[in-house]
Amino acid sequence: MEAMAKARFVRITPMKARRIVNEVRGKSTDQAITMLRFAPQGAAEPVRKLVESAIANARVKADLASERFDETTLVVLEAYVDEGPTMKRFRPRAQGRAGRINKRTSHITVVVGTPDTEQEGA
Repeated sequence: MEAMAKARFVRITPMKARRIVNEVRGKSTDQAITMLRFAPQGAAEPVRKLVESAIANARVKADLASERFDETTLVVLEAYVDEGPTMKRFRPRAQGRAGRINKRTSHITVVVGTPDTEQEGA
């Protein structure tokens, strides 16, 4: 059983979000949530909420399929960050020039499931 959660247009740069997502990938969900709760990076909070949302999606999916659900067996199978649209802003600089500021956004995707589902797909 796999469940997915996506967060789109998150106002954090993809490079900063990837640092956090790379640490979470492959870990059990309770270990990932604990790590994200105490991580000092700003991207940790949206990623933690996303992992919790994916767990809730897995619970709903199991209920609909009338399957037994055990949260402790879930693992973060996939986690990746795609680049969203960039907001362009301008800041005044010296001698009448304008400096461009890029405010980047991210699309973050997390897939959780039981480890045996990963072997079935391979």
